[in-house]
Amino acid sequence: MTAESPAGGQRGTERLVAVLVTETTAAAAPPGVDPGAFLTAVAEDTYEMAAGLDFVTPVLVTSVPGMEEIVWPGTPVVEIAPGLSGAALVAAAFAALPYGGQAVLVSADAPDLPPLLIGKLFRALGRARIAVCPAQGGGAVALAAHLPYPEWAGTGFDDPDPVGALRARAPGSRMIATGPGWHRLRTPGDVGRLDPGLEGWDNTRALLSA
Repeated sequence: MTAESPAGGQRGTERLVAVLVTETTAAAAPPGVDPGAFLTAVAEDTYEMAAGLDFVTPVLVTSVPGMEEIVWPGTPVVEIAPGLSGAALVAAAFAALPYGGQAVLVSADAPDLPPLLIGKLFRALGRARIAVCPAQGGGAVALAAHLPYPEWAGTGFDDPDPVGALRARAPGSRMIATGPGWHRLRTPGDVGRLDPGLEGWDNTRALLSA
């Protein structure tokens, strides 16, 4: 699956897809499923989606130790401080990216996210400074931005209305775009949102069916 167009030959124009892994993903493990194993499976599936995209560089941004084991050789793994949340977490994750001109920051609790939605976010950056993939039930699945991430943004993945919050803070409302929404796994009941008919999310699928 392509992310619309090549990134270009210089690092300043490179497109990154960064998967953000935090301890909170373990909280969605259903009864009888080890929370640590659930976090690892979900994060690996989300990373595999990002790593399979054309014309982008995958990055793993994590506050959870040991996540380098889930990535392909050569993938940058960037550690951030544990315990961050909200706007501080998003700002720290974008600031930790090693390079790039545009980046999509994806919450790791979206293992079945269709790759096409990442491409739509990059396309939206052609007319906006930030683009949002909203989450069902509020919040965001992914945030895309031109780097460096603007200081005025000040929103997090679990902001009830991230699009509205960003537009209220932006110097101009047209600086914020929105793409199609998706779902995240934030509580044990959310695993029912996973679509068995979709390709991918193999690790999560195997863990839940074991």
